[in-house]
Amino acid sequence: MLLDTCALLWLTHDQNKINQAVIELIKKSPVIYVSAVSAFEIGLKHKAGKLYLPVLPKSWFDKIIKHHHIEVIDLNWEICVKATELPDIHRDPCDRFIIATALTKQLPVVTADKRFEAYGVQVYI
Repeated sequence: MLLDTCALLWLTHDQNKINQAVIELIKKSPVIYVSAVSAFEIGLKHKAGKLYLPVLPKSWFDKIIKHHHIEVIDLNWEICVKATELPDIHRDPCDRFIIATALTKQLPVVTADKRFEAYGVQVYI
């Protein structure tokens, strides 16, 4: 199961934004993943003043992945190329990397973004 950036933030700060059944799936999942691009996106939002974090993004991300036992999937060449090959349904580059990661690794995604489904990605909201 792959969390998009918003789902990662909701898991850590506001679980009420995630369906309770999905929370249970997350808890039962043997491995929870997040794309490395989520660290980039969180850092950008924090730097722009759009996201408050109690510590700097590097420390926050490190603590969160350890606390929730989340594994980070790095962006490799296969994922990067896949992101460029996707149809232009979704234009956000960070989300395109997450979609490409889900497709490459055959993972469902926890996201509120319905456009992920248009790529054939299984979505949990």
